[in-house]
Amino acid sequence: MAAKKKTTPTKNNSKPTKKKENLTFWGKVKKFLFKLFIWFNVISIALVILFKFVPVPFTPLMIVRAFEHKADGKEMVCSHDWVPLEDISMNLQKAVVASEDGMFMKHNGFDFSAMNKAMNSNLKGKKLKGGSTISQQTAKNVFLWQGRSYFRKALEAYYTVLIELIWGKKRIMEVYLNSIEMGDGVYGAEAASRHWFHKSAKNLTKYEAASIAAILPSPRKYKAINSSSYVERRKSKTLRVMRHVGKLNY
Repeated sequence: MAAKKKTTPTKNNSKPTKKKENLTFWGKVKKFLFKLFIWFNVISIALVILFKFVPVPFTPLMIVRAFEHKADGKEMVCSHDWVPLEDISMNLQKAVVASEDGMFMKHNGFDFSAMNKAMNSNLKGKKLKGGSTISQQTAKNVFLWQGRSYFRKALEAYYTVLIELIWGKKRIMEVYLNSIEMGDGVYGAEAASRHWFHKSAKNLTKYEAASIAAILPSPRKYKAINSSSYVERRKSKTLRVMRHVGKLNY
């Protein structure tokens, strides 16, 4: 009888192939949105950390206003001179607190009492009021565009929380007073002081500081000098409230 050949089992060295990821359309959308969310948070936090130490060179509003000037056939003007908070008169710091946000040193970015009053005023059909704090205005001016959509307000709240946590009150006030619109093509305390009173922001008197603070609701419409009766009343009110603004212990 013929001897049977022994057969040795052959080893299968081929690795199991991975199944290709087969995402549906909505799966791809969710994956994209998740990545977008991560990158947005990384970039936004990085910018907030950067601007804690570095002067804000320009804001979205400055760019928008420049193009508006161009569209209107005007010269594209953007007067903006960054100075440290120590070179901005304490009178102006107190004036904007008195005029814009009396609870600035006490709240954590949001004045819910003022927001509630503004909402009730709007529901009654009275003149639209925002109830925004200095922190909220700073977040909007530096990182966002102008507008009243809920999406923008949500982003404003997000950035407000970030700057309150990372910057603190002193830096928020410094950025606010160096970035806010204080005239047509005029941004920040130093440029505004020279534009309206031909002097440095460090040397502003109480009345001059109140005059600048009084026009902040509509700085392109109102004038800090040769003002309308409405602005003069706002100046007087700001001066009265300034007397009760205590020391700003940042």
